[in-house]
Amino acid sequence: MKFDLKLTDPHSKARAGTILTEHGEILTPIFMPVGTAGSVKAVSQQQLISEVKAQIILGNTYHLYLRPGLKVIEKAGGLHKFINWQKPILTDSGGYQVFSLAGARKIKEEGVTFQSHIDGSSHLFTPEKVIDIQRTIGADIIMAFDECPPGGSDHQYAKKSMGLTHRWLDRCFEQFISTENKYGYTQNLFPIVQGGIYKDLRKESCEYISSKNAAGNAIGGLSVGEPEEVMYDICNFCCNHLPKEKPRYLMGVGTPWNVLECISMGIDMFDCVMPTRNGRNAMLFTTKGVINIDNKKWEQDFSQIDDGLDCTVSNYYSKSYLRHLMKSKEILGLTIASIHNLAFYLWLVSEARVRIINGSFSSWKKEMGLVLQTRL
Repeated sequence: MKFDLKLTDPHSKARAGTILTEHGEILTPIFMPVGTAGSVKAVSQQQLISEVKAQIILGNTYHLYLRPGLKVIEKAGGLHKFINWQKPILTDSGGYQVFSLAGARKIKEEGVTFQSHIDGSSHLFTPEKVIDIQRTIGADIIMAFDECPPGGSDHQYAKKSMGLTHRWLDRCFEQFISTENKYGYTQNLFPIVQGGIYKDLRKESCEYISSKNAAGNAIGGLSVGEPEEVMYDICNFCCNHLPKEKPRYLMGVGTPWNVLECISMGIDMFDCVMPTRNGRNAMLFTTKGVINIDNKKWEQDFSQIDDGLDCTVSNYYSKSYLRHLMKSKEILGLTIASIHNLAFYLWLVSEARVRIINGSFSSWKKEMGLVLQTRL
């Protein structure tokens, strides 16, 4: 994997770059639609390419390991072939899912024992096993196994958790180096910065993972309950302590305004379930503001969902029709809303890139900030 940093905005730390993988290039900043179980909910792979303009999608190690299982994925020739997706894929390590299980898992030095949410069966994730699983899934970018501490963790817990994450990282790299790429193309391991909301810990973690000289670096443990201003402060702090020549991935963040703000701090990669989840719950992000399509005001509004996007779905259907579909609980409504919101997110990061390159990012960001605060 290669990262070419094309330009940094002169008025902020926003960056435009290119990540080159063996499944194609990714223009940064980039948003990655979340395909948890090998599928972006309610959206087909063809629609991800033609309508959303997705360049990379994300899969989840925990969910894919449990179902369909590694035997199926390996026999198919890896996740790319299984889901018929020829562009890059990133898999997370399953650490966040294990963290979210709370009462159904036990964390030890060896790894994490957890119960499947599907059938209650017991499983053990170790750093070595997580690397092996991701090797078999076959993503272009795979994540190190980490512990994600809750947003309200005290300094003592956050420090202990960070230490465990660093020791697991050493084991991840040992396993990664001692194993081969499975399907004839290169896989790349990204470590994850932890440390809660404490800058001394975040600095230590940034320095530790930077010493691994990995292809890219990720910031984890944010947007897990801490105030938004704290998230921004820690994100900005981490960007100041991570290598400039490597892509920076902010995991699980977030709203369109979060994305814009964190782009200005130097983040290159994002993922979040918000565009599809909120779309399925009638919230639409548009180039003119935010819409709750359930509202009666849209009942006889026959204008396009959003004529500001280069997306057939957003231009083809009316607000009135989409509201009707949502009210009628028609599956098509979920698909239209999900495609639209994803197309908006991909438009947002693409436009940010254009503005970084032409020097107008900072003024455009202010304008978009006002738009995103507008409730139509």
